[in-house]
Amino acid sequence: QVQLVESGGGLVQTGGSLRLSCAASGRTVSGYNVGWFRQPPGREREFVAALSPNGIVTEYAEDVKGRFSISRVNAKNTVYLQMNGLKPDDTAVYYCATQIVGATRLSRKLNEYVYWGQGTQVTVSS
Repeated sequence: QVQLVESGGGLVQTGGSLRLSCAASGRTVSGYNVGWFRQPPGREREFVAALSPNGIVTEYAEDVKGRFSISRVNAKNTVYLQMNGLKPDDTAVYYCATQIVGATRLSRKLNEYVYWGQGTQVTVSS
């Protein structure tokens, strides 16, 4: 019912910035909690950030707090992840996702998200 497409990944130097976009289609995601996850090489997918429907309440993984910022423009049915001060450890495939419908609390757990994009590669060189 919801399709998500990530874009904006690429190759950047340490200390650089990228803005990832997640465009939703099929139906509006304005009523969903949304999140970003990433999967580094050789590791399991991990939580990065989450955002409430009104774009105000946020959650961040401790290692990205202060560097990454999640936002959304519901009129465009799009979610963003602004990444500043990038480090080689940020290298991963980044995925956006929507939480289970009706969820009232932001979640850091993979199994509480139901719609996923295909991911976009972010590579940070040293």
